[in-house]
Amino acid sequence: MAFCRQAFMERSRKVGLVALFVAGMVAFGYTQYASATQIQVNIAQSELLDEYGERSRYDIVLEFENPSLLLLTAGQTKFEIIADGRTVGSGHLEPFTLPPLGSVHASGTFETDSDSGESRNVKISGTTEYDILFATIKVPFVHQPTEEQAREFIHQN
Repeated sequence: MAFCRQAFMERSRKVGLVALFVAGMVAFGYTQYASATQIQVNIAQSELLDEYGERSRYDIVLEFENPSLLLLTAGQTKFEIIADGRTVGSGHLEPFTLPPLGSVHASGTFETDSDSGESRNVKISGTTEYDILFATIKVPFVHQPTEEQAREFIHQN
């Protein structure tokens, strides 16, 4: 009888430890997911490639900063350039890998209207899909450059 009780207690302890480990992993995963949704985006570089008609094509480099402990692999990222509440262009970034607690420069291109005028309120808005372990998460981003960055970012006539 004492042997059965001891075996039951040992088995209960193992099940408890496994349950505690699983709960800890779930909590860790959730906190890292919450951190991954706080990725920061900044304009690192923008260069006018060519103009044709009322359209301009640019080369762009955006810097993504990862506050999580997760290695994030991003597929192609699409984004829009919005000036004064109106979409004036769109583009895409090439796939990239964002290291844990690190940053990476992602390059791509975008096109916009040459006749966008002197815009005061410019923002870049998009969604990046990151593959982590067994799941894919979609993380929207918005970057609002300063007026000086916006002038450099979108070629003004």
